[in-house]
Amino acid sequence: MQSHAKVVIIGGGVVGCSILFHLAKFGWRDVVLLERSELTSGSSWHAAGQIHTISSDPNISRLQGYTINLYKEIEELSGQSCGMHATGGFYLASNQDWYDYLKRERSKARYMGLDQEFISVEEAARRHPLIDPSRYVAALWDPLDGDIDPSGVTYAYAKAARHYGGTYHTHTPVIETSQKPDGSWDVVTPSGTINAEYIVNAGGLWAREVGQLSGVDLPVQPMEHHYLITEAIPEIVERDPEDRLPAGIDYEGNIYFRQERQGMLLGTYEPRSTPWKVEGTPQDFGHELLAPDLDRIADRLELGFERIPALGRAGIKDMINGPFTFGPDGNPMIGPVPGMKNYWVAVGVMAGFCQGGGVGLCMAEWMIEGEPSIDVWAMDVARFGEFATPEYGTIKSSENYERRFVMTFPNETLPKGRRQKTTALYDRLVARGAVMDASFGLEHVLWFADGPDDAHEEPTFKRSRAHDYVAAEVKAVREAVGMIEIANFAKHTVSGPGARAFLDRLCAGRVPKPGRLSLTPLLTEAGRLYGDLTVACLDEENFILFGSGAAQEMHRRWFEKYMPGEGVSYRNASDEWHGMAISGPNSRQLLQRLCRDDVSGEALKFRDIRRTYVAGVPVLLARVSFSGELGYEIYCAPQYLIKLCSRLEEEGADLGLRPYGNRALMSLRLEKNWGAWTLDFRPDFTPAQSGLDAFINWEKDFIGKEAALAEKTSGPDKRLVVMTVATDDIDVSNDEAIMKDGTCIGYVSSGGYAHHVGKSVAFGYVPPEFSTDGTDLQVEILGDLYPAKVIARPLYDPEGARMRG
Repeated sequence: MQSHAKVVIIGGGVVGCSILFHLAKFGWRDVVLLERSELTSGSSWHAAGQIHTISSDPNISRLQGYTINLYKEIEELSGQSCGMHATGGFYLASNQDWYDYLKRERSKARYMGLDQEFISVEEAARRHPLIDPSRYVAALWDPLDGDIDPSGVTYAYAKAARHYGGTYHTHTPVIETSQKPDGSWDVVTPSGTINAEYIVNAGGLWAREVGQLSGVDLPVQPMEHHYLITEAIPEIVERDPEDRLPAGIDYEGNIYFRQERQGMLLGTYEPRSTPWKVEGTPQDFGHELLAPDLDRIADRLELGFERIPALGRAGIKDMINGPFTFGPDGNPMIGPVPGMKNYWVAVGVMAGFCQGGGVGLCMAEWMIEGEPSIDVWAMDVARFGEFATPEYGTIKSSENYERRFVMTFPNETLPKGRRQKTTALYDRLVARGAVMDASFGLEHVLWFADGPDDAHEEPTFKRSRAHDYVAAEVKAVREAVGMIEIANFAKHTVSGPGARAFLDRLCAGRVPKPGRLSLTPLLTEAGRLYGDLTVACLDEENFILFGSGAAQEMHRRWFEKYMPGEGVSYRNASDEWHGMAISGPNSRQLLQRLCRDDVSGEALKFRDIRRTYVAGVPVLLARVSFSGELGYEIYCAPQYLIKLCSRLEEEGADLGLRPYGNRALMSLRLEKNWGAWTLDFRPDFTPAQSGLDAFINWEKDFIGKEAALAEKTSGPDKRLVVMTVATDDIDVSNDEAIMKDGTCIGYVSSGGYAHHVGKSVAFGYVPPEFSTDGTDLQVEILGDLYPAKVIARPLYDPEGARMRG
């Protein structure tokens, strides 16, 4: 075994072998995979092998399509059969809600280039005569779906990797990983030690144990999962062997099914999950199965037998119960771990035979090129921080397992793992009727009901009972003064004599003078967006940057990647600064009552920031607001938050002060044509496409300038537009298709109802020729096309006079 490698991949399941293949294919030959037993040991060997493209995230759907299309290539390279049966498959809806869900998926498929189409339930029954069509109202067909041989696929990746120069060693467990001063890793095995520039944890069932070798606690959890294989079914025996039955998923029934030889395979995700080996995966576990427990899945089987009657008449040949590793939200966790150097993960990939190829592609691009070719935020390990403890991982992974085929509506919040992080105001806000959600583990207000007993909302695709409550919050901000907690904004501190030069290179926009704020994009080397941050200069050696709370660890990783050797220090200080924002025409009067400073428009200008005192506590006071109104963000240490909030409430009572939540804030920003990070702004887009090029300082050097300049010269191939949509009781959420003359030309990135102006609004990306003011388009919402019109100017205060006044 060699003593040095560019990359050591730990784990020989389908994910690790895919990463090995892609790295070698793209030119990194000095890569080695270490497997503790045989390839596929763990979860890969006993997977059901059903493949499909639908996912909650469009880019994951794209990668699943890539994975399925990759199987022919690795078969040819390796000479190893993948056992691919391209039968096509359908997704079945047994009620209107699931039909609406499938309409949303079909709309996403339009712009992703996936060939999904609705077929009648009668046609579904013709293609799969074993299903009872009377149980269903709709069927969505995807020709890419089918099934594969899990072991065959894993070995095909490994052998294809060897074709390009990759190496793998079986029966080579990793027993120690230690980092050297130069950032490389010594990977210790019984067969010797390999020094690697990078290590990749693709440990599957052992991801937790592999992580702990390097001091990394990963919030993943193996879960027990059942599927059964029937005896031969006469209707299948009598069919032409070449006419294999298509695969299927019944969402309400919570079952997936496909043909297996002359019988059927039926799997389910039971409503009471069973976490496996919470204390840790045994080192001697490998090609074993777990004892089946039919009682746990009896109700699901009964439902399956009702909807596919032939299953009920067939005997059970095999009952499989094996562990699979889930992550807290069901998506993989991949990429470089924030706070670690040269340590990468690809874990929690429970749908490895749908997603493994895409994960390998993204990991290889990221490692070799510095960034993946598409936005992988939905899979980025940085979407979790220290709040995602092992116990949290077990709780949320269990919830996700139980909801694998349970619809999550756009307005729905999930109950498990809550109150993981709270501010000092949590109990006070709940007592006032706050409906809460969690982002990056931290509880924050969505909207306020009339009290705790009134704080509920039905999950729906349409406008909910919260609509009128949010309208009242918006009205308070526009006409009087509103107050919102801002602990969930990220805060990054950069300090030292080299801080300004460091930020000047990292930020594409202008770095402000002392006492001022500026908005700046962050760009990747390829000129794509990596952030939109507000930079505050407190003095020449102290800066604080405000941004997306959800992306705080992603941005921490970015800052640390480019840190110079000396003269600059960085810290993710998000938990050190909580606070309140006040907005509205009465906000200045309220602030003046609580601050001895002169806060008049002349003394405290728009985009000013200062250290001062408000309500008798030390704060950072910034004159800026995401509401589009005159407003202020007031940041304080967590121990001062109750005092600050209490005094604001006392002094604002006669000024019409009303607390508001994130739903109102998102409505207010729609009226100002302001995009939001993770929705309208993300690494799928460039500054020219998104309009953030308006904030770039082209007179300096910055990361991504060369690529951004090239696009500035050639022009973007799409642009972010704002549209009003003619709807009655429904609004876009995101990912809806934008249509022109029957052709899909783009997709919605975000939207909702703009309460003050009384219009439904959608943001989306379309080709430049359709981006001009007044262009008539259509937006597809739940299968219906609604008229939409592009608007170039904000619907509210287009000149920004109220905000700057």
